[in-house]
Amino acid sequence: MGENAKLKVLYIEPMKTPKIVEIDGDLESMQNLVGGYIEEYMPFEDEVAIVCNDEGKINGLEPNRGIFDKEGELQDIICGSFFICYAPVESEKYLSLPDNLRKKYEEMFRHPEMITRKDTGDIRIMRLPLPEKTMEREER
Repeated sequence: MGENAKLKVLYIEPMKTPKIVEIDGDLESMQNLVGGYIEEYMPFEDEVAIVCNDEGKINGLEPNRGIFDKEGELQDIICGSFFICYAPVESEKYLSLPDNLRKKYEEMFRHPEMITRKDTGDIRIMRLPLPEKTMEREER
């Protein structure tokens, strides 16, 4: 296949449940999906990359999801839409997310999050319940 083969990635928008989308594997398609220049972030032990808008925070994009470590401590907040793809160390390009990793990260990011800052400066993240229609669709 060519340099820009199609990729199946897990796409996560603010206040929405994750969904699998298929994109071209070129830079322009990735930038279109996140709405700007891309940044790779690899906070997990799995060979997956979060690909987000490089300027999401400074441009004031809507906070989307918190990223937590194994102990449950907040490490970062992704602002704006992002996607998760397979990023094996031995590969120079992103690949489609395998089913086992898709399921894992779909569950991890399943619930939309409302992210606010308290008067004290502390950040509060509240997971929102899924709408009934979404839950029915997932059970099928």
